[in-house]
Amino acid sequence: MEVSSAMTLGLQGMQAGQRRAEQAAGEIAGQALVSPQQASRTQSAGQTDAVASPAPLTESLEALRLAEHEASAGARVIATADEVMGTLIDTRA
Repeated sequence: MEVSSAMTLGLQGMQAGQRRAEQAAGEIAGQALVSPQQASRTQSAGQTDAVASPAPLTESLEALRLAEHEASAGARVIATADEVMGTLIDTRA
């Protein structure tokens, strides 16, 4: 594998992690915008959406953690490719 393609793959991994984190953060923020009045109206109407709301929050938090690991893995790939590139340059010099 070429060092430049490893760098590219690492960058793509970091970007995918960033996109996933932005999406998860938006979902978490959207759930936080539900006002207490809306939640009480939902409960008084007999709907069970208020009970089901922690599940999407949990899924969003899991996606956020996954994004963290995805970006971290991409950064490690870039660091390793950089190290290999440095070793190759030192060997040629």
